[in-house]
Amino acid sequence: MDQKCTRSLHGMVSDFPMPRETPILYTVFYSSGGPTVKLTISAVLGLIVLSAGAFAQGPSDPIEKALMAAPRNLKDGATVIKWKADFTYETLRKGTNRLVCFDRSGQPGQRPFAVECTSIANLDRVAQNLKLEAIPDKKASLAAFDAAEKDGTRVKPEFGSAWYHLSGDDADHTRLHITIAVPGATNQSLGLPEDNKQGGVWIMNSGTSTAHLMIPGA
Repeated sequence: MDQKCTRSLHGMVSDFPMPRETPILYTVFYSSGGPTVKLTISAVLGLIVLSAGAFAQGPSDPIEKALMAAPRNLKDGATVIKWKADFTYETLRKGTNRLVCFDRSGQPGQRPFAVECTSIANLDRVAQNLKLEAIPDKKASLAAFDAAEKDGTRVKPEFGSAWYHLSGDDADHTRLHITIAVPGATNQSLGLPEDNKQGGVWIMNSGTSTAHLMIPGA
């Protein structure tokens, strides 16, 4: 597993700020061995607006707390779960869309306040992450991630799925970080750079199951 960033459920935790009420729209063109395909990230990033309480005092209700990471247009239909010590989960609220949100506050590698949302298709990967991150020795934990990547047992996230991570020292001091999972993607497959030197969208951890799009300002 690439160690260029602090690991979160998908790939990393960042301190990049995401101003509320700021819409983001990115369209990425890439070639997949044939005609150029238009990949519009606006489906998940175009109208990202956090709920009004996302940067206010955190709610005591566990459902509302988990939903602080959800975009406003997906919040009402999101599923909310609670992870258990055995890396299974309890459903606190059944949703109507494919977004699932959960609390990660204080878990290994996480800030004191941390909530996340992603596609419900990524729950198997989240469970695997939690299990490997729970290994007490950091070197052993990283080695376990690397071994799973090499032997093919690393669970892949859903291609094109978004990961929303809201974290900080407390609910009043949080930052939002958003990535798009593109497992296995490289410069050759997507036509995007594998570093941030151009200042635009780029692929981090290219060629691995953790490959994801890094988006300036998100």
